[in-house]
Amino acid sequence: MRASVSPSHPHGGGHLRLARFGETLALWWLRLKGYRLEARNWRCPLGELDLVMRSRHVLVFVEVKTRTSLSVGLPEEAVSAGKKAQLLRVAQAYLSQRRGPVSFCRFDVVAVEVHGFFPRLRHYRGAFSRKESGRS
Repeated sequence: MRASVSPSHPHGGGHLRLARFGETLALWWLRLKGYRLEARNWRCPLGELDLVMRSRHVLVFVEVKTRTSLSVGLPEEAVSAGKKAQLLRVAQAYLSQRRGPVSFCRFDVVAVEVHGFFPRLRHYRGAFSRKESGRS
């Protein structure tokens, strides 16, 4: 029996399902920590924001990386300098279309490992800044 591959995604449907599963775990975990959801999978021509959350007066852009194996490295290691720069551009587009004032923004990463019985999540608050993304 052959596995079907989704033509709309280069890695097939399984990769996308895993990513969405990781995002759902991260969303619920952040909600338990007191964060409120503002947007999920927000898209524009520049890319996508996995989660946009609020933590009191801070708007938090959350990149979620999910892995079932560590053979290619830790999930958080997938947030490269190029990915950081892209997230910054997409966040700027989000802010330009958003209504209401924002006093402070932050970029977080949630790493999700889904192997074994219980998933493991790690939350990196303020994982990177504009300076680290290659912008000044």
